Amino acid sequence: MSTADPEALSQARSEAVVDSDSLSCPVPRSGHDTIQMGHGSGGRMSAELLSGTFLAAFTSAELAALGDAAVVDTPGGRLAFTTDAYVVTPRFFPGGDIGRLAVSGTINDLAMMGAKPLYLAAAFILEEGLPIEDLRRIVASAAATCKEAGVPLVAGDTKVVDRGSGDGVYITTSGVGIVPAGIEIGPDRARPGDVVIVSGAIGDHGIAVMSVREGIEFSGDLASDAAPLHILVAGLLEAAPGVRCLRDPTRGGLASTVNELAGASKVCIELDEAAIPVHAPVRGACELLGLDPMYVANEGKLVAIVDSSEAGAALEALRSNPLGREAAVIGRVTQGPAGMVSLRTAAGSSRIVDLLAGEQLPRIC
Repeated sequence: MSTADPEALSQARSEAVVDSDSLSCPVPRSGHDTIQMGHGSGGRMSAELLSGTFLAAFTSAELAALGDAAVVDTPGGRLAFTTDAYVVTPRFFPGGDIGRLAVSGTINDLAMMGAKPLYLAAAFILEEGLPIEDLRRIVASAAATCKEAGVPLVAGDTKVVDRGSGDGVYITTSGVGIVPAGIEIGPDRARPGDVVIVSGAIGDHGIAVMSVREGIEFSGDLASDAAPLHILVAGLLEAAPGVRCLRDPTRGGLASTVNELAGASKVCIELDEAAIPVHAPVRGACELLGLDPMYVANEGKLVAIVDSSEAGAALEALRSNPLGREAAVIGRVTQGPAGMVSLRTAAGSSRIVDLLAGEQLPRIC
């Protein structure tokens, strides 16, 4: 038997090592500037993302425990629970971003039932390639909004999807709150003789988002109204405990919200166009774009239906809070036709206001 050439054996071993290395999975590197698929693996990169971004921003002890669920103490009573998903293009806009939007929107959903928000949870769906700096900015904004509202985030989750399978970041938030005894609020409680109140000027959020997305500059200051409203609601309910309905006019705007209330309560609602507050830059932008401000989304306004005897107290309470300083009575509830909303125009005529058909402004909340 012949002896193998030592140089040939050494070359073969070297090639074998190279082949083996080419088939192995590289260890993911840390310090990435964008989201990678490894950030959703549940391994080291996931842990680094969690500790360096989320736990650095949200400081509740319940979240820091990293359990499969948060266990929190409640003072007892009726619970309100809600969940919602947030998608918006662009992610950052004048007056806010998707992080502030998600926290404010979920707190507001609880507040519209008269609940005191207690705790939040959030799930972040991240697309591969999302800049880490963008994510940190979004998380910091969400955390600042939680602190502003006094409502901690106590549980959360992240998932990463392939590049091209998402829109950078989606956020789903859930919230739980306590409804105080004696508070009975629902979309089906409006009665003839009640008045309709809006807490401020409509359309700010949708037009602010549109201006950035389309790269259009309008005269005047345009900024989203995104804000948590639970303190505003608490003051309203203290002054006017007979509030029947509360709703935040988000997608579909004021018109769709009032239609939903009229339908659920089987009443007619008559609105006065001249009484509905709209900021001049929003009105001008809507005229330019061919939009109706009544269908443009809001993220920091509420619609209240109140017994007429408490209308004055309700207005005073709303206007005493900076978020409600432009509150106005914009209409009244009548007997019928059931489910109909009409608008008395500034010209003195009357027209039917229907639900929004289709999508006027995509990805705004």
